[in-house]
Amino acid sequence: MITSMIVLFLAGYLLIALEHKIGINKSAVALVMCGALWTLLSLAGHDPQIGTQLTGQLGSTCEILVYLIGAMTIVDLIDMHGGFNVITSRITTRNKRRLLWLLVLITFFMSAVLDNMTTAIIMVMLLRRIVADRNERWIFAGLVVIAANSGGAWSPIGDVTTIMLWMRGNVSAWPLMYHLFLPSLLSVVVPTLLAQRYIARGETTPAGTAAAANPALPAETPGAKTEPRMSRLILATGVAGLLFVPLFKELTGLPPYMGMTIALGVNWVLTEIIYDRRRDMEESIQNRVSKVLKHIDMPTILFFLGILMAVGALQSAGILTDMARWLDRHLHEPFAITGLIGLLSSVIDNVPLVAACMGMYPVADAAAAAASADPAFMQNFVADGLFWHLLSFCAGTGGSLLIIGSAAGVVAMGLEKIDFGWYLRKIAPLALAGYLVGMLVIWLQHLAA
Repeated sequence: MITSMIVLFLAGYLLIALEHKIGINKSAVALVMCGALWTLLSLAGHDPQIGTQLTGQLGSTCEILVYLIGAMTIVDLIDMHGGFNVITSRITTRNKRRLLWLLVLITFFMSAVLDNMTTAIIMVMLLRRIVADRNERWIFAGLVVIAANSGGAWSPIGDVTTIMLWMRGNVSAWPLMYHLFLPSLLSVVVPTLLAQRYIARGETTPAGTAAAANPALPAETPGAKTEPRMSRLILATGVAGLLFVPLFKELTGLPPYMGMTIALGVNWVLTEIIYDRRRDMEESIQNRVSKVLKHIDMPTILFFLGILMAVGALQSAGILTDMARWLDRHLHEPFAITGLIGLLSSVIDNVPLVAACMGMYPVADAAAAAASADPAFMQNFVADGLFWHLLSFCAGTGGSLLIIGSAAGVVAMGLEKIDFGWYLRKIAPLALAGYLVGMLVIWLQHLAA
């Protein structure tokens, strides 16, 4: 049974990785893989506790899905009201190197609140309007990918993997931000410094010329018909709702998805009140939450459902525990383990990788870790331990090493038609330098603690 489950999981993983080659949506593969693994586990084991284990795994997974649906709805609500245009419209500099730094830093901080895919879409579309030269635009886009992934690594709400770790209690919001902000920032600063040699001095082509050079650009941006005052209001309330969630968890101890449901509900009530008072506005241009919900990326939600439940089946079968023992015997060092996971995340989706690690290494109790045979090693796995912070950083930033290694990279590749080989030659070495510098900073912080 164990061998069959491993083979089935690896085959599913291969199909997910080859999604664009075979033309089968990865969400469909993940759902089939999930069902097949649990069926195989049930038929082979005949364990009466399988139903209880399945229910428990589904409950934990649905907590994450409810959170993601709420967050995605708020982000789409902001986007459809042109809220992000409030930020991007203030970028007026045309100095190439100054523009590079500005875009990178904005992306870094935006992706700490939004998901990295949304942030990448916003910034790449902006680049297509202000940088006419394709080669330079690809350099900018490559740095945007790195910044988006690094920005999500230090925030509990910045990336799906950090959301998972935060919601399961592996990390807390403030310790995560405190320990990973500097390493994450340097993982962007170092590549940007190195990338400056690719950017000639001078100014970019004016936006009007750039738009003319790119006829594929959309005629208008999301929310173009929304009044600026309303755009600013929706942006402020949406971001405030997202930032409210970690504060709510710290104050009440309730799961983050409860805070997210409150944030979504408040934004929903607010927009309903606004549109009810604007009776002169046509229904077709009103962006109520009920309309926004129709644009939610449900295939992505179903992908997370399938892949997290599939990993849950491996955990229930004891496969992940055996993998953890193997890593402990052969590596037995948190930097080596997480460094390897980070490299794998450039090829394999980081969501199942992190989910697998969470199954392999349950959060250790401080007293039990102290009484274990190797207390120094086990101390890395307590809540907010070194291992979990390293995992957040490596799984998040490791996806920048290849353009197919993250949602932000895939988006940039699709929008700009960036060549895989070009990214590997030009951007991957920069991303690797930032990745290694970030790990070095975490190591120095650990020594100084």
